[in-house]
Amino acid sequence: MNARCLIEVAFSLRWRDLDAFEHVNNSSFLTFLEESRLRWFMGLDGDWNTSQFMPVVAAVHVNYRAQLGWPGDILVRLYCERAGNSSLTLAHRIVGADPSETLYCDGNVVMVWVDPATGKPAPLPEAVRRASSSD
Repeated sequence: MNARCLIEVAFSLRWRDLDAFEHVNNSSFLTFLEESRLRWFMGLDGDWNTSQFMPVVAAVHVNYRAQLGWPGDILVRLYCERAGNSSLTLAHRIVGADPSETLYCDGNVVMVWVDPATGKPAPLPEAVRRASSSD
């Protein structure tokens, strides 16, 4: 990935992340991605969620590249793929937190900012635009 990494978040896998096949369940990957996005949002210098605008997930694309077992540690990395008028596409990678950095998944999430009162798209908050720019 050539884009600048916006955030890297480390997670230790939990037994409860596993499914009946004893590998990390696909839904757990979505939880790791959600937590990483929220940590990035919380570190922004300015508003990203107010009574006038809030983000909603419009699409999620996940390529599962390798099975992930327990115990283990992972890194979630987020990158800005595209900042639009009211949307932000964040690319993501989940890799092993070891020297080999095995790729477990990649893909992207499209978030759209909406006006909670109307449900209509709202402009991308300036704090999000600034933090996601490649400058």
